[in-house]
Amino acid sequence: MGISGGAFMRTPLWLALVLLVGAARGESASTYRAMAPVDRYLIADRNAEIALARSAAPPSISTEATVLVLGRHGYETAVKGSNGFVCFVERSWMAYFSDSEFWNPKTRAPNCFNPPAAASVLPVYVKRTEWVLAGLDRAQLIARARAAFEAHRIRTPEAGSFSFMLSRQGYLGDQAGGPWLPHVMFFVAPRQVVNWAAGLEASPVVGQPGDPFEPTVLFIPVRRWSDGSPAPLAADLRHKM
Repeated sequence: MGISGGAFMRTPLWLALVLLVGAARGESASTYRAMAPVDRYLIADRNAEIALARSAAPPSISTEATVLVLGRHGYETAVKGSNGFVCFVERSWMAYFSDSEFWNPKTRAPNCFNPPAAASVLPVYVKRTEWVLAGLDRAQLIARARAAFEAHRIRTPEAGSFSFMLSRQGYLGDQAGGPWLPHVMFFVAPRQVVNWAAGLEASPVVGQPGDPFEPTVLFIPVRRWSDGSPAPLAADLRHKM
């Protein structure tokens, strides 16, 4: 995203929470030590990727959204939308740089950003993806991210930055083994976790502060998938993991 905006992600909250569940049970994610061949991260059928991206949000939103698909050099606009939302399928390299699933080629995380997030957070996703597909390793990615921050090319997410992750078709990491829970995410300024009561006992909001060059993301599980069908209870799904 020519870092003209955004803030680099820590572990996406969908993945962070999956890992937390596993850690509580004494489990750890599979280790992916290096990037797999590029073809393993691509979806051969462009229309299938468009459909998967749209599944991140209800049709009332995703039908008129811009849709990005992953090509060999980065994300490309496959469909130009009209409502300001942008839907795409995340790959594993948007996790923590230290995450053991950072290079997991199976990860497919449908996401749909609202206009403020598309303007201020999405550019970072796009740029990191370009760096990855240009062949940078993890150490080089970290160096690029820090340099962008120090050059003031990363800014705080715009107020109201938000995304839908309501697809029941994704694969959100090996411990989830599938889509995990439908949820929405808010991208907020650093040090805002306390203001949202994130992570407190019985709070429905989970939050994780980012480093200076990464965003703070708030995660809120919801009860229905994008197709309107009911989602399993969190306790039920954890039991299956």
